[in-house]
Amino acid sequence: MSPETSLLTSDPQLHNLPLEDGQAALTPLSQSLLQVLELRRSDRLFSSRPIPMPVLAHLLWAACGVNRQATGQRTAPSAKNWQEIDIYVAREDGLFLFEPAAAALRQLDQRDVRAATGWQDFVAGAPVNLVYVADLGRMDHAPRWEQKFYAALDTGFISQNVYLFCAAQGLACVARAWVDRPVLAHILGLRDTQRIILAQTVGFPGRATPAAPMTDGHANGSAS
Repeated sequence: MSPETSLLTSDPQLHNLPLEDGQAALTPLSQSLLQVLELRRSDRLFSSRPIPMPVLAHLLWAACGVNRQATGQRTAPSAKNWQEIDIYVAREDGLFLFEPAAAALRQLDQRDVRAATGWQDFVAGAPVNLVYVADLGRMDHAPRWEQKFYAALDTGFISQNVYLFCAAQGLACVARAWVDRPVLAHILGLRDTQRIILAQTVGFPGRATPAAPMTDGHANGSAS
């Protein structure tokens, strides 16, 4: 991890996210919600410039961080409070799992696996790729159709939180469904109860080769 992070407890793989001391890294939110909504868009041109850890910390908190300490509830709604969506974070320095309760990133792998998070050509060079994974095992004994429906719904809430944060901070962002799920699931080390729902690329706006709109008859799966 970057030296901007600090360790929580004695676990060398758990890295504290600097929420308390990271305010200076954020763009002042002088815009109204309506103005932020006007700025919300999907971009596919990303700079390779790294996202500072304080900015990433607040982005993840906005996505589904804990905003009610007494109950552990979060910034994004969750059907029946299942909290079944996990966020995996792929960066140049490795693969991480966001742990909302601890406000920390757990390092799972030191390899750069960004290229495996999607077939679009910009994913390998963008600084951050988020992968939203549903753990159906947390969803009680709900029918499978209900599990899939609510997992997709809850992912949509989280993804939109990321979009709005990026709009407010001047970051580029795009949600993506065009993913080789079996390959990525193996790289992430997912269990049988876990399913990849969506990926989302985040970074500073920049120049890159736009993703091809069609390959072998398959749409690129990116949002707009």
